[in-house]
Formats: sequence, C-alpha cells, structure tokens
Amino acid sequence: MQGSHHQAMQSHHDVIIVGGGMVGAALAARLGNAGRSVGLVEQGDAPELPEGDYDLRVSSLNARSLAFINASGTQLPDERCCPFRHIDVFNQDGSGHSLFSAADSGMDDFGIFIENRTLQYALWQRLAELPGATCYTQCAPISTLASGDARLLELDNGQTLSAPLIVGADGARSTLRELANIGVTQHDYHQRALIVNVETELPQQDVSWQCFTPNGPMAMLPLPGQRASLVWYDNDDDTKAREQLNDEALKSTIEDAFPKRLGKLTRIVARASFPIKRQHAKRYIGKRLALIGDAAHVVHPLAGQGLNIGLHDADTLAELIIHGRDPGDHINLHRFEVQRRLANQAMIAATDSFHHLFTGAKPLRQLGDLSLHIAEHIPLAKRMMMQQANGLNPFKKR
Repeated sequence: MQGSHHQAMQSHHDVIIVGGGMVGAALAARLGNAGRSVGLVEQGDAPELPEGDYDLRVSSLNARSLAFINASGTQLPDERCCPFRHIDVFNQDGSGHSLFSAADSGMDDFGIFIENRTLQYALWQRLAELPGATCYTQCAPISTLASGDARLLELDNGQTLSAPLIVGADGARSTLRELANIGVTQHDYHQRALIVNVETELPQQDVSWQCFTPNGPMAMLPLPGQRASLVWYDNDDDTKAREQLNDEALKSTIEDAFPKRLGKLTRIVARASFPIKRQHAKRYIGKRLALIGDAAHVVHPLAGQGLNIGLHDADTLAELIIHGRDPGDHINLHRFEVQRRLANQAMIAATDSFHHLFTGAKPLRQLGDLSLHIAEHIPLAKRMMMQQANGLNPFKKR
C-alpha cells in the first residue's frame, strides 16, 4: 500500500489527497473506483480493524453521504452500524416537542450512526483493492508549489508527488491550508461537550433525540444493541467536573439530568470532552488546490452534521473531477467553492442561530417566557434537522 522511499522519486497522479481520515479516504475511494489515479498522503498508519467496545467518536451518515460511500464500492459492516428512523426534538420543560419519522418522507431510515474509525477502516479496505489508489503513510507535506498544469507536493520522507489537483482533507489544523496561505475565521462558543458511551436497560433504539436546555442541548444517539452515545453540552467548568466523576457518580448524574425516556444505565463504557468552536476557511480553493471537510469548515456539532457536510464537499468535488477533463481546472474549482460555500455558510448560520436561541442568550431571556419562544421555533429546528438528515439544503426554496 505504501509508496517507496527513494530520495529523488517523483510520482504523478490525477489527484493527490492530503489526509486519510473519513473525508479524505472517501474522496480517494470514490475517485479510485471511477478509474482515476489517486495518491493519499496520511501522517499516521493505516487504520486497524475496530473491535470490542464502541468508540466515543460517532457520526451520522445521511442518505446523500451513504450514496456517496456506496458509489466508491465500500462495504460498511452491518453489525457496527445503527440505522435511525426517527428524530425527536424537544425542550426540557416539555413546552415544545416534535417528532419526525423517516416513513413520513417515504424513506426506510434517515441514515445510520457509525463509529468514525469503522468508516475509516472500511474506506481503507476499499482503497487496498483499487489498482489506481496509492497510500503514502507516515509522511506529511512540507512544501507545495503550483507549476504549469500541475502542483508539486514535497513530503517529509524525501518524496515529491505531483498532480493537476491537490486536495487538503487534513482536518481543522490543516497543514496544506497553511502551506497555501489560506486564513480562517474562528469563533469560540465557550461551551464544552461531554461524550459518554453507555449501556442501557432499554433495548435497541432507532430514534435520535435532542433535548434543548438553557445551558445547551443534550442528545442521545443510538448505537447497535443496548448502547448509546450521549452528548451533553454545558459550560467548561461543569463539563470538566462531570468528566472527573467516577462511573457510579456519573451514572446517577446522567440518570438525574437526562430525560426519563433514556431509562436506567447498566454501564458507563467511556467518556471524553472537547471544546466547541467554529472555524471557516476564507477560501476553499487556490491554484490547483482545494480544501474539503474540517480543513475548510468546523461547525457547531449541535445538529451532528460535521461529517455529512464534509462528505458532501467530497461528493461535489468528485462529480466535477469525474465529469471534467482537467481535475484542477479553475472553472471547476470555482464551481465547487461557490456550491459548497453557500451550503456550508447556511449550515453555520443555522446552527449558530439555534445555539443562541436554545441556550437562552441574554436578548432572548428578556422575552420573558423562553419556553414559549422555543416551542415556536421547534418546527423550524425540526424542519432543518429533517432536511439535513436527508442531505438536502434546508434553505433552498422548493
């Protein structure tokens, strides 16, 4: 799977992707499956087969994302995927409540919840089968230069790669973005999310729910079997304090605070917390260069859409590459930027307004009865989550 390490060796591909996480590997597999020669540069090692307990990092894949993964010929293991058929949105005091079901939209399900590492492993398994895909592991870019109809990428292992297009899928702290001198705008929500994987007394669920509270939302994402991933947003101090609790204390804190419908917990499997920030690259493209996924945008994880919008970036870019003559053609790249930036900006704006609306930002508190205010906005929240779950743009007039 790995390119050889001769000092002066230069390898040419149709497209080079920096970052072998879920979004980068998905784009590589999609292009490789379409017969393109693709080089995937990954700092770490190839991922290992996920076994045992479910990992804390879980994402939802909506209909469009699943179609994109399928188009790369990648097989996802059923036993580690959990389909969800209902989305339940409500606020803590019970004054607003909304349930949508996939059946109402004529669908079997909204999508699946899957561990990030399971998806990444499946994509890398597919890459190993594709003759046009080369994975360069344990190496990172140190410089890049656009020259003529190609862009060169120098790696820290002495190799130089070249392609008509280089794609940065190397995450929020993207090296490629820095090398291309693309700045970002940032915003800190001063909130922290506690993620806890649990085993539940209740049997397998197929409903994903979000409960809005003045301190931030609480969410339950179902996993296969009697398991769930719980997400609890709150201020830094309270979140860090909860993260330090022993299993027994954390279990009873969750049972007290979370809606009763969660039922009793039989085990705390694992926990971790992270700060909530937003980041947006000032441009998604440069000369023969494009950014996708977290390298381009990090959104508030409120609606659980971070991975989906990254995969939609990859999907849009893949279509333009597959149907075009020159992968790095400026007109194609411009098209990619315009389409994705609009959709992502809308998503960022919507999650932002939700955040302020539901966490009782001061101007809203003055409305007196926040619960009524939220009850009115739940249908909007519902519509947005619903359409996001389908991979549609909630702001498009239809």
